[in-house]
Formats: sequence, structure tokens, C-alpha cells
Amino acid sequence: MADTDPTEVAPQKTDEASGDSKDGGLWETVKTVIIAIAIAMFIRTMAYEPFNIPSGSMKPTLLVGDYLFVSKFSFGYSRYSLPFGLPLIPGRIMFTEPERGDVVVFKLPTDRSTDYIKRIVGLPGDKVQMVKGTLHINDKAVKRRHAGEFVEKDEWSGRYRRIPRYIETLPNGRQYFILEETESGPADNTQVYSIPDGHYFAMGDNRDRSQDSRFLDAVGYIPRQNLVGRAEVKFFSVDGSAWKIWNWPWSLRFSRFFEGIE
Repeated sequence: MADTDPTEVAPQKTDEASGDSKDGGLWETVKTVIIAIAIAMFIRTMAYEPFNIPSGSMKPTLLVGDYLFVSKFSFGYSRYSLPFGLPLIPGRIMFTEPERGDVVVFKLPTDRSTDYIKRIVGLPGDKVQMVKGTLHINDKAVKRRHAGEFVEKDEWSGRYRRIPRYIETLPNGRQYFILEETESGPADNTQVYSIPDGHYFAMGDNRDRSQDSRFLDAVGYIPRQNLVGRAEVKFFSVDGSAWKIWNWPWSLRFSRFFEGIE
């Protein structure tokens, strides 16, 4: 009777079952974490990657404190689609040509560890020039019309600034707002830029406060391989530092949440 008494063998079976359950639970947790990381990396590499805007070079389209999603598949994939720019993809695969007016993220040609975001205005073979603040493409002035003022508070003086705003219309019909403070700035009257094959010409919408393809030594022409993706939608926006959560009730710009990028 003692050998078959369930009160004697039950504790041993219970202990074994408990040990298996703990090991199995730990392994399931590890697998879940690994799968989640793999899915996140796949989405970030192949589909969408989040970026934030640190400067005002794309005002009024993008403001400091905007957070946006960039589609990685829009122009195909290159080494810069991969984490850390791993050289696993030769050239560019599954390539689709960008269009004039696309807002794109690219690796700075002079420093490929740095991401820039600008608007493509010139395609391979185009000739681009600025004349008195007006964009010219292939010897024709790009249409623009006055569209009021962009009002912002100067972060240093605390005073409000009023900047002339225009609607610019590219030859393909794409329209967007630009800011133009003066027609005699350092990049308002330029040489003629002849865009090489496989390269693009990109500019900021804040024309007098943007370092872009007009400055050949600093940025220059954008190689096709350096394109990271196309900016699609703003998903979050905060007027100030995002980490200052206690200020969010007053600094969140709700009107910019999930707003498409023109």
C-alpha cells in the first residue's frame, strides 16, 4: 500500500511538472521577444522608418518637432535601407524613379552617417538655377504665387516674425508652400546646375535657411544609392522637446497628427 500511496508519489510528479512549466514559460517569453524584434527590424528595413525633424529647413511643410514615417519601399532598396548601412545590397534593387516634388530622406553625400530631408526639384539630366529667388528648371521659371505670410516666434528674441509665403508649382503640377525672405540671399542667384545621370537635386522649402544641393561642397547632387525613402505622413508633433512629457498638454500640435506630407 505504501508503494502505491498517491500521497507519496504526487509531490514528485508535481515538482517535475512545475520545473517544466517554468522552463517552458521562459522559453516562450524569449521566443516572443525575438519574434517581436525580428518583425520590428523587418518593418523598419523594408517598409517604414520613423524620423524626426531637428531643423527648420523644410518650413512650412515640416516643423521642428514633427515626427514622420518614411516609406522605405518607394524607391527600392540600397545598402542605406539596411541597419548601419551594411553593404549587402549592390547598387539599388527594385528601383522606382522619384518624382519632382517628392520629400525624401537621403544620406548626405559628404557624410553618409547623416540623414537629410529635402524636396526633390531636379531629376537626372535637368538643368537647375536660382534667379532672384525663383527656381528655374531647364531654362524655364517655375510658377509661384504669393500666399500670405508664415508667422513664427523667434526663439532668441521672443518676437514674432512674418515671412512671405508662396505656392510653388513644378512642371509636373506638384504644388507646395515655400518661404522666401529675400531675393538676394547667398543661394538666390546661382550658377546653372547640370544634374548628372543617377543623381538628383534637392532643396529645402525654407529657401533662405536651407543647406541643400545648391551648396555643392556641403551637399551637392544626391546619388540614387543614397536615397533612404519618401516622407509620407506626420504621426506626432510637439512644439519643444518630446522628452518633456509634463509639457505635452500645452505643446502637442494635434492638428499635425497623421497629416500627409505634400
